[in-house]
Amino acid sequence: FEPMYFFFFRKTNTFGCNNLKKFLTSLLLLYWQVAAALWWYFISKGVEDLDTVFFILRKKFSQISFLHVYHHCTMFTLWWIGIKWVAGGQSFFGAHMNAAIHVLMYLYYGLAAFGPKIQKYLWWKKYLTIIQMVQFHVTIGHTALSLYSDCPFPKWMHWCLIGYALTFIILFGNFYYQTYRRQPRRETAAKPGKALHNGAFYGALASSNGNAGKTDEKPAAAESGRRKRKGRAKRD
Repeated sequence: FEPMYFFFFRKTNTFGCNNLKKFLTSLLLLYWQVAAALWWYFISKGVEDLDTVFFILRKKFSQISFLHVYHHCTMFTLWWIGIKWVAGGQSFFGAHMNAAIHVLMYLYYGLAAFGPKIQKYLWWKKYLTIIQMVQFHVTIGHTALSLYSDCPFPKWMHWCLIGYALTFIILFGNFYYQTYRRQPRRETAAKPGKALHNGAFYGALASSNGNAGKTDEKPAAAESGRRKRKGRAKRD
């Protein structure tokens, strides 16, 4: 549907500004087709929430991060608002771009599920995060262009979308830094557990050496006593 949409209707719809009224008046049938496609996109956002359920069932709580929860909760809620009142016009651009990226993302997850034999070829994981961050920058640029050209689309939605994309740039940027760029700190000092262990070891070694010294002192004292007695015997 998407290639046919871009081919046959490129003269009436552009990436710069797509008037919602224009959809309703001149391309009513196409508008309902796009609206139906966007409704399916909205439903897919709900289906994607199932991965959180699977994480909980498998006790993979480390993967339920703030970014994960924020992304799923806000996407589902905000797209309900968008589909409810503006299921067309500017809404199609972000949905198409996001859907294409999610195809790549879930392709990666599907291949990773085959195990180590396939996972060794999935070196491009970090590039998925980069593509997602590029998506948010493109979204801001596309929305800013719509504001600049005075596109007849609700402007408060444009500003909310810019702010929303900025939060994702911050969160995904932090995720990328923490996962791929940050290097672990080198341990210059000994760990407390090891220090205690070594201290106990060296303490035991010292005490054992002390006891050995004491046991060695007894034969030496006995030997010196014998020599003294022999010397007295000779004098006598």
